[in-house]
Amino acid sequence: MPEGPEIRQSADALANVLQNQKINKVTVGLESLKPFQSELSGQLVTQVSCRGKAMLLHFDNDLSIYSHNQLYGRWVIVPLDELPETNRSLRLGLHTDEHSALLYSASDISVWPSEKLSEHPFLRKLGPDILNQTVTPEVIQQRVTSSQFCKRSLAALYLDQSFLAGMGNYLRSEILFFAGIHPDKKPADLSDEQINHLAEQTLQITYRSYETGGYTTSISASVRAQHSAAEYEAERFMVFDREGQSCRRCNETILRAERSSRRIYFCPQCQRGNNVSAANNSPA
Repeated sequence: MPEGPEIRQSADALANVLQNQKINKVTVGLESLKPFQSELSGQLVTQVSCRGKAMLLHFDNDLSIYSHNQLYGRWVIVPLDELPETNRSLRLGLHTDEHSALLYSASDISVWPSEKLSEHPFLRKLGPDILNQTVTPEVIQQRVTSSQFCKRSLAALYLDQSFLAGMGNYLRSEILFFAGIHPDKKPADLSDEQINHLAEQTLQITYRSYETGGYTTSISASVRAQHSAAEYEAERFMVFDREGQSCRRCNETILRAERSSRRIYFCPQCQRGNNVSAANNSPA
């Protein structure tokens, strides 16, 4: 599932072609959207934004489209009338004078009065968006040490969208590695210095991924530009999806475990802490 950085990149791309543009035609592939087809046609897109992993499109008639990609959804932007060849199901198409923004395969799409969007059952449960400029290290420190969150394992906490919206599986592995903290540790177990470092790394790694197109490693832009697709996958992470490989820092073997029914990766040397039993490990 795309995480906060990827959704924000998609929002940027959509804003580039839709924001302040009139939607001449709306194509819908879900019965639930058909009543809004005429209401959205001819309207101006006033803003494209995202919150966590949800995409939000706002129109000048005070309606907003909520969508969540979940596992298979994908936005595609093409020149007008140049539809891609694909086996995916088109759920929503927004067509301007020059471009078509097409949402394929997603099923969680709805139209809301803009003033009631905060009542959406998913949005109302979300914590602050990790890429919102109002989220600072101090905000993260306050949340992670609050009574609501401080006694939960970091492995579980860093997947909880009510803690920080937009966090996800690769981000939690990478952030905890850079913070030097074992996934089974709880915020209540940590020193003030560790909490501060964790908060700083949470923002730094998330923004690095957003700005570099998915890298959490500190690879220069010139090197990234030369990477093939295979090199991209091999070099983008420090620990995530690197079970059995050597840690890029200490050469210890990267381990994989299951936490919150999701795979997590860590270095037992760089992230010393609670032991992960063999029973909790899972094969690749």
